[in-house]
Amino acid sequence: MHYAPQIKIPATYMRGGTSKGVFFKLSDLPEAAQQPGVARDQLLLRVIGSPDPYEKQIDGMGAATSSTSKTVILSKSASPEHDVDYLFGQVSIDKPFVDWSGNCGNLSAAVGPFAIANGLIDPARIPENGVAEVRIWQANIHKTIVSRVPIVNGEVQETGDFELDGVTFPAAEIPVAFMDPADGEGAIFPTGNLIDDLDVPGVGTLKATLINAGIPTVFINAADIGYTGAELQGAINGDSKALDMFENIRAHGAVRMGLVSDISEAANRQHTPKVAFVGPPADYVSSSGKSVQAADIDLLVRALSMGKLHHAMMGTAAVAIAAAAAIEGTLVNLAAGGGKRNAVTFGHPSGSLRVGAEANLIDGRWCIEQAVMSRSARVLMEGFVKIPGDSF
Repeated sequence: MHYAPQIKIPATYMRGGTSKGVFFKLSDLPEAAQQPGVARDQLLLRVIGSPDPYEKQIDGMGAATSSTSKTVILSKSASPEHDVDYLFGQVSIDKPFVDWSGNCGNLSAAVGPFAIANGLIDPARIPENGVAEVRIWQANIHKTIVSRVPIVNGEVQETGDFELDGVTFPAAEIPVAFMDPADGEGAIFPTGNLIDDLDVPGVGTLKATLINAGIPTVFINAADIGYTGAELQGAINGDSKALDMFENIRAHGAVRMGLVSDISEAANRQHTPKVAFVGPPADYVSSSGKSVQAADIDLLVRALSMGKLHHAMMGTAAVAIAAAAAIEGTLVNLAAGGGKRNAVTFGHPSGSLRVGAEANLIDGRWCIEQAVMSRSARVLMEGFVKIPGDSF
């Protein structure tokens, strides 16, 4: 029997924020995968090692978590207002599915460094020493991201002393601004309400803030589902009933937000919406053993991604937190103590994070000009990935 030999594809394995993924230049992909469709999805699934019924992704570049089952495709932007087009694919671990419905905020921090290092940015835009501003078109959600990448001797500075909870080692700081992060045409609240009554069979009627900013997110009160907001991964991910409950909430939230028309469709849209629960500040010990003091944070937030409690916080969900906190009367704002805010520090399983956003009510609609946070990024490996030639 004849078996197709492996092919190799230029790729870079990068960490961005608290995520990591495989980065490609669009022009380096096999021709069949340079366009959206089945071939591209099958190629990325094989690169990451999915679908894997063992949920380990041993035969691929994934690491069996939502934070590490990610792919990025970059190209020079066709828009004169942007430098690079950024397409993100969230690869399912156990299903033959790549979700293109949202962005990865954490990996957004790695887009600028990759684009600079791989010749996607006009060299005239890159200082010998200083900061290169990279304007990114996020192709999944049609939004602009502005990244400020430190440059030393004409090259990306990756090492530094910036510490990010959820990442073991320090690195260079990369401020990332998510411009006009509301989904669609400024529809921050798809129902028009700051707080909705969300009916979830088997759970009850929950107060919920349904927001489209950064990524569609369903926020609920931790206390309403029997939690405090200080939980770590073990308290949720080892409880199948809890995970089923959160998926039930997420699916009904997706319908209420107009993202799907029927509950059954939510299973094919795993990446969005996110579901998160919030609580007032409290002392707790993070997953690394670090003590987080209530006095140092404004609220507690825990969020689920791809069916599991995230080990830190998704970057796009952090944008949603920043936006919701800036708007008086949302559950996030109330958990932080209410009132007008342009920044909050929230506690997550790995520690804390400060995010900022400015909200304005214009003609009866809430608008967010930008949401800002600092991240870091680093190349872990570069060269080629190999996959069997008949994988796509």
